[in-house]
Amino acid sequence: MIATTCPRPVRVIPDAAATDLSLDSLLEAQEPVILRGVAADWPLVAAGRRGIDAAIAYLKRFDAGRPVVAYTGDASIGGRFFYRDDWSGFNFEAGRVALGDYLDRVAAAAQDPAPPALYLGSTDLDLYLPGLRGENDLALPPPPPDHDPPLVSIWIGNHTIAQTHYDMSNNLAVCVAGRRRFTLFPPAEVANLYPGPLEPTPGGQVVSMVDLAAPDLDRYPRFADALAAARVADLEPGDVLFYPALWWHHVEALDPFNILVNYWWNETPAHTDTPMTTLLHAILSLRDRSPAEKAAWRAMFDHYVFGDPAAAGAHLPEAVRGELGPLDQRAARRLRAKIADRLNR
Repeated sequence: MIATTCPRPVRVIPDAAATDLSLDSLLEAQEPVILRGVAADWPLVAAGRRGIDAAIAYLKRFDAGRPVVAYTGDASIGGRFFYRDDWSGFNFEAGRVALGDYLDRVAAAAQDPAPPALYLGSTDLDLYLPGLRGENDLALPPPPPDHDPPLVSIWIGNHTIAQTHYDMSNNLAVCVAGRRRFTLFPPAEVANLYPGPLEPTPGGQVVSMVDLAAPDLDRYPRFADALAAARVADLEPGDVLFYPALWWHHVEALDPFNILVNYWWNETPAHTDTPMTTLLHAILSLRDRSPAEKAAWRAMFDHYVFGDPAAAGAHLPEAVRGELGPLDQRAARRLRAKIADRLNR
């Protein structure tokens, strides 16, 4: 059985201005939202409107000469970067190429009636195209002193599909050239998305096993519930899409030439470790315990981790709270050393 449910559209703020980029208000809602036209005045957006040759010429002005990692798939994969049918690897190849050569290849493929799938993903904008942000940037507030600045990346390719996955950071995705469609799923839908292996993964993150273009509900019946909760965002050049960390998203580049720039950032201080490490260790230490013991540990985690961070040590003198007190860079370094010592025993 093939699913037919249509996701509802993401909320749009029409004619949005830079002043609408209040990160606090976006995060408070914890919902995706389209900020229509925020980047419409970017010179790179204007170049993209003039055509692929103008956009590529503009990008080449900033090329630092560093080889980039580009992905290539046969035309038969339909732009969907995924696993091979027999699970012997991926259905695409990756290799380092000169950025200018890659851009020329994308331009040539735009004239091909059955082009290969070409994809340059998550490439550090300041490292590979230094100076481009000086003319094309979002007016974001500076991060707090103990936080990392946003990681700004560029994505370039033809008609490609990034299979449904999640990121561990909040995201502002700027549609620069070509149209893009994001289909987004709330974090609570994880079980209904049928996640694949933790590794290897096509792009560094776990992906859903369900083909959104033709979801097989006989094989993946709970995906119908995920679709009922899904949102869809159709972006034109100059639009910005915000979505919170851990929202799953399927991204389709709809035109023969597409550019996206995105800003990843976290609300947590820079000294905070990735929760994925915790998840992996929890699989090792908790998953196979008895139901009663896991229930007891769930209560323990609710008390020490998921509840009020100040409550667990509030009844103790400040001098003896240790890890139950606020974590700064120094305290985090001590705790990390203690964890490493225990893991190495």
